[in-house]
Amino acid sequence: MKIGVPKEIKVLEYRVGMVPSSVRELVHDGHEVVVETNAGMGIGMRDQDYEAVGATIAKTPEEIFESADMIVKVKEPQANECEMLSPGQVIFTYLHLAPDPAQTEALVKSGTTAIAYETVTADDGSLPLLTPMSEVAGRLSIQEGAHHLCEAKGGRGVLLGGVPGVAPGKVLIIGGGVSGTHAAEMAIGLGADVTILDRSVPRLRQINDIWGGRVKTAYSTKHAIDELAPHSDLIIGAVLIAGAAAPKLVTAEHVKSMQPGTVIVDISIDQGGCFETSHPTTHAEPTYVVDDVVHYCVANMPGAVPRTSTLALNNVTLPFVLALADLGPIEAMRRDPHLLNGLNVYDGEITEPAVAEALDLDLVVPEL
Repeated sequence: MKIGVPKEIKVLEYRVGMVPSSVRELVHDGHEVVVETNAGMGIGMRDQDYEAVGATIAKTPEEIFESADMIVKVKEPQANECEMLSPGQVIFTYLHLAPDPAQTEALVKSGTTAIAYETVTADDGSLPLLTPMSEVAGRLSIQEGAHHLCEAKGGRGVLLGGVPGVAPGKVLIIGGGVSGTHAAEMAIGLGADVTILDRSVPRLRQINDIWGGRVKTAYSTKHAIDELAPHSDLIIGAVLIAGAAAPKLVTAEHVKSMQPGTVIVDISIDQGGCFETSHPTTHAEPTYVVDDVVHYCVANMPGAVPRTSTLALNNVTLPFVLALADLGPIEAMRRDPHLLNGLNVYDGEITEPAVAEALDLDLVVPEL
């Protein structure tokens, strides 16, 4: 199989779909890999590094999209990339289609086989290809939140850890999954006053067992958000429903009730966001203000630390890339129901239930 790795073109996105060590594995198995020139430069991986492991370097993205059987990326294909996709071609990347009707329509029209990292599953029900980026985003949310709490950035001028004689900042984390718990770990490490909301009582018990009295837990209800949001300095939205649009748990009225200079970080923004006042931003202009509340809603947060993120992502995607290349996409998905769960679009049809429901489109059962 011929695998193409284009350079990411989303604003300030420096991650790359495959690193040289991953390419080496594919070449060893007899596959051909074409990498767009400078695709890995943002993380210090040169064209020579890819050539040294057997890759061919393409000068333009068109060369890759025109010739590759499978495209391996990081972020969802942008509009001009969707136009270059062709029937029968495979694209393996993050898609986040539920809040994005335009991209969904373009992928349907292309006839491509679109497999989304974020809906591939594991035996325990987890999302193994989403987990490492959720870990990164959770940790970054506190780092960025603390930064934007500074007065010069429009924040309340609060130091999360406080100092002797001055109370620490209050951090409210909505969602106790992978992102939420990694956010909590960072916030606790800084000495903040941390509260986590979740709707799973077993999960709240696990969180309590991990950190004991160092973190407060509460069952997530509208009342809990009513009570906690107005008194928090930093609020992290870390809610995920696999493949689906994120629920709007924090309303515009909640935002109005917050103290001026409060910072909210919406990790869920790539699935539409869990704050009613959220809209996607970029690393070039990461924040905006609504009712004196600073909103950080960057849709590719892990792109801020592309080297760490790329290496973490390649660790989990490589086995699936190898299976798709060695067996072909149809046979690979027949053998692995978890990979099949990643299939979102096939031959002009939607095959992911959450996407079909969110966009009110017809669903074709992927097994068919």
